Amino acid sequence: MIPILGLIAGIILGLVLQPGVPDFLQPYLPIAIVAAMDALFGAFRAYLEGTFTDRVFVVSFISNVLIAAAIVYVGDQIGVGSQLSTGVVVVLGIRIFTNAAAIRRALFHA
Repeated sequence: MIPILGLIAGIILGLVLQPGVPDFLQPYLPIAIVAAMDALFGAFRAYLEGTFTDRVFVVSFISNVLIAAAIVYVGDQIGVGSQLSTGVVVVLGIRIFTNAAAIRRALFHA
């Protein structure tokens, strides 16, 4: 119940305050969101399999976001940022769909 209340409070605060993203962070935000989604889907899969650990989730969430952003940053520095961004999205997308398939199998036994 507390996570749902926190989510609702966050949505309301976001709508009221309308925070902006600094220009220098805008190229990294989509990659960070995809990396965070990968951690969330992995956590839900682990929860359904009975192997969820909050410590592993927090470390996975933070490290996924930081590593994905670092890869894109390095790509920007060497002039291939868009190619590395695409690579990160493809790899994380594959992981997300793999976890989604496992979640579907666990929930619907299909």
